[in-house]
Amino acid sequence: MFKKNKLFILAAIVSSIMFIFSGCNSSSGTTTDNKSKSKPKVVVSFNAMREFASAIGKDKIDITTIIPNGTEPHDFEPTAKDLKTLSSADVFVYSGLGMESWKDKVINSANNKNLIAVDASKGITPIKNTDADEIKEHGQYDPHAWISLKNAEIQSKNIKDALVKADPSNKEFYEKNYKSFSKQLDDLYNEYNTKFSAVTNKSFVTGHAAFAYLCRDFGLKQNSVEGVFAEGEPSPQKLAELVNYCKENNIKTIFVEDMVSPKVSNTLAKEVGAKVEKIYTIESKEDNKNYIQSMKSNLEMIYNSLK
Repeated sequence: MFKKNKLFILAAIVSSIMFIFSGCNSSSGTTTDNKSKSKPKVVVSFNAMREFASAIGKDKIDITTIIPNGTEPHDFEPTAKDLKTLSSADVFVYSGLGMESWKDKVINSANNKNLIAVDASKGITPIKNTDADEIKEHGQYDPHAWISLKNAEIQSKNIKDALVKADPSNKEFYEKNYKSFSKQLDDLYNEYNTKFSAVTNKSFVTGHAAFAYLCRDFGLKQNSVEGVFAEGEPSPQKLAELVNYCKENNIKTIFVEDMVSPKVSNTLAKEVGAKVEKIYTIESKEDNKNYIQSMKSNLEMIYNSLK
């Protein structure tokens, strides 16, 4: 009888211990879920903004990108799903300068009074469009501000400030990551500022005119097959002018972007004896490169084409 009681007590103790551990595991799982849920929900318009937000927020934020990779941002129209995503977001990052013509509509429709909307281009000196049709259709500014190491620093700071506002408990984390990212941008700028200063030829040709801010950083000049918004093919007269321009400026490379048709660029390259190389606009994630890697590749290719 004593043995039976002893066995019963032992079984009860083992059962209690298992219950306690089971409770601990369950509690631990709940804590993890709560931590995950407590991360700021950051919605960004397209890949370049995701790159900046990721560099600063890292694993402390949950990021959703509205415009899918491979979609031309100029032509994008938000869906009901995008509105729902914004309705529960903490931060919404858009590049600005007319890049996301739909942003006011979705911000208002999301009906999220706690949403921190970030115009990442705030504080950037914009470059004005010169084409009357593009101004009428898209606005007065060139929106490709992020294709500039100097502008990337400004946009990243605006994003960092928003993350600090949304999640002040991790302020030091965001500040540290911004400082590190900013140093990478400065180091890359200084490296290529020295390189570009040493070349006399400053002109290069691209598929569409997305690199004006990069040119401003380094005193370069772009000429393009298509305009700022990559709409339509050039007229025969424009193409003839490009051929003459390439020959007069000893253009050895025609750069093409992923989301722009290479047909005319290939024709132009063949006409002037140039090669065609890919360049990144960073509107979509390409070749699994991050922002620094994409910009370094761009700068190195442009530099090599000018030597």
